[in-house]
Amino acid sequence: MISSWSSSFACRPATARKAANLGSSHAIRQTAGSAQLRPAERVVNFYNHRGTAERWIKEGKNAITWTRLSCSRFAANAVRLQLHALAYNLANFLRTLALPETVKHWSLTTLRDRLVKIGAKIVHHGRSITFQLAEVMVSRDLFREILAAIAALRPRPPARC
Repeated sequence: MISSWSSSFACRPATARKAANLGSSHAIRQTAGSAQLRPAERVVNFYNHRGTAERWIKEGKNAITWTRLSCSRFAANAVRLQLHALAYNLANFLRTLALPETVKHWSLTTLRDRLVKIGAKIVHHGRSITFQLAEVMVSRDLFREILAAIAALRPRPPARC
């Protein structure tokens, strides 16, 4: 434990062996606080999973553009950031629960470009409404699969007695 600074921190050695590598990678990780509060296994586990969190942050920056807070007032930027977080959560919800296995690996940018930002022509005939989409981005069968998966998420109405 090093305590010569105004706040104490601990340095822990860490060794990681990767399956694809023949060797090991060695690092020294610095943590704030005492060693008793954060066992070495928890610290190493956190550091090993930080890449996933950073990938999610990068995805939010690129697909949802949640770093574009251009309003001059703090309250307006706070609302805008909350709307971006809601959009990110809804898109992630769509990706994890309603996409077929063939496209589950798509990034949020790909989902936005292929499902949301596509032009459609709306045609009215009597009591029916038809969306005519170009099949350049998403095929008709894939679009039907996605709509069916979304419809399957809808709760069933309670049975009447």
